[in-house]
Amino acid sequence: MENTQWATTALHDDMITWRHDFHQHPELGFDETRTSARVAELLESFGLQVHSGVGKTGVVGVLQRGSATKGIGLRADMDALPITEANDIPHKSQSDGVMHACGHDGHTAMLLGAAKHLSESDTFSGRAIFIFQPAEEHGKGGPAMIADGLFERFPVDEVYGMHNMPGQKLGTFAMRTGAMMASEALFEIEIHGQGGHAAMPHHGVDAIVVGAEIVNALQTIVSRKLNPGLNGVVSVTDFKTDGQRNVLPGRATLTGDARALNREVNAEIERKMRQIVEGICMAHGVTGTVSYETVFEVLTNAPEPTTRAAACASGLAGAQNVNTDCAPILGSEDFAHMANARPGCFLFAGNGTQGANARPLHSADYDFNDDLLVPGSSFWVRLVEQELSKA
Repeated sequence: MENTQWATTALHDDMITWRHDFHQHPELGFDETRTSARVAELLESFGLQVHSGVGKTGVVGVLQRGSATKGIGLRADMDALPITEANDIPHKSQSDGVMHACGHDGHTAMLLGAAKHLSESDTFSGRAIFIFQPAEEHGKGGPAMIADGLFERFPVDEVYGMHNMPGQKLGTFAMRTGAMMASEALFEIEIHGQGGHAAMPHHGVDAIVVGAEIVNALQTIVSRKLNPGLNGVVSVTDFKTDGQRNVLPGRATLTGDARALNREVNAEIERKMRQIVEGICMAHGVTGTVSYETVFEVLTNAPEPTTRAAACASGLAGAQNVNTDCAPILGSEDFAHMANARPGCFLFAGNGTQGANARPLHSADYDFNDDLLVPGSSFWVRLVEQELSKA
């Protein structure tokens, strides 16, 4: 991609090398020991002040220029997924059953590229904080870094995150003010019935029948119990029992996932779920319990940082290539915890529309687009120079 605005063009080969190395050696959440060590090594070679072990395997690089005290946080995620890679590529994962199927290898390489470029320039005044976060896929890495004093030890006035988006044109950016991505709650429903012989069901209470009724009833939460103008998703993703070929189960466990674009809807989904389970179990004369844990918060973009990110992207790629009112998605992202702690903005960068670059995130045949490394890292450079302007 030829563009005179891309500040990091000269670093493209370096970023490809880093990205492919991370891709070949993927690590799961809180096990990113090799990755974080390599990130720390590179940041130190750039001359940054480096802090490792933040939130277990997180790394923070600090770059101070001039005497200004304003700080801006830039965050990339480092963890991979428990997926066996299906791509036949030179940099294919060398770890069985683990791959970078979400592009965190690219996110890390882009932020490293920005750090290297800015370390070699004197174009801003203030403090750029480079945050390399573990365990995003678990939804626990962001909270772990925050609990470890991330923003007290490395104060920032605003914080930004970026994610590649397959199917979105390369060289384009998308963001919105307000709810950008959904909360995710994991639920587990335990049904305690009465097992028995398959030929004599009247002597027990079949937990499968009760569970099936609950599964169907849960679908009415979104379709009939929420305001149609609000977004929500309730999905039962697993149904286990202790039944056998001729044994009716006395126990059943349903697990699943609920999404919402605001806290009130998430709370209402939980309330209705508990109400449904209690009512159906009572009707059948059995007991049921509900565990409901919100793992990811709603990711809400603050107005001012989003306006600034949009101005940065427009100046970099042209206003025609920036969508400042994209539709929110019901996927979840634990950058939400950072955006709740400090004013923040999360945006999408186009990963391309063809081949492996357009495959859905978390697919075994997905791959991050190396051509995004320069636009993505150049966005970070321009944002720092914009927000920490010497003027």
